Order: sequence, then C-alpha cells, then structure tokens
Amino acid sequence: MKTVYHSADSRGFADHGWLKSAHSFSFAGYFNPERINFGTLRVLNDDYVEGGMGFGKHPHNNMEIISIPLEGDL
Repeated sequence: MKTVYHSADSRGFADHGWLKSAHSFSFAGYFNPERINFGTLRVLNDDYVEGGMGFGKHPHNNMEIISIPLEGDL
C-alpha cells in the first residue's frame, strides 16, 4: 500500500466563521495541482462546525459523504 504523508501545516484552510476547514486535497478555494485526489478519494477535510449552522441544500453527484463527529452531535 502506498503511504503519503501531508503534515497538518501544509494543508489548505478556509474560515467561513461558522465553519473552519483544513483541506488535504484541492477543494473549494484551495488548489494545489499536486493534491487533486488520492485514488478515488476526492475530499478529506477536518472541519470544525458551529451547531445550528450549515450550507443550504446543494448537489453532490456521485459522491459518498462520511462525517465522523469527534465531539458534539451531528
């Protein structure tokens, strides 16, 4: 199995106020041509989300979204 290490300080970052997100791969406003995806994995983000907030309904074609809360509720 191929192992690729990306240090935390080398990731893209977005701050929307209610959402703080660290991007492992190119996503939204972060673009790094060397980090487009990893095999079929397209997005791997660490997100901090304020309760009661979120994006409005929007499409994700051909994607599975998995959320793993480390604390709080989903």
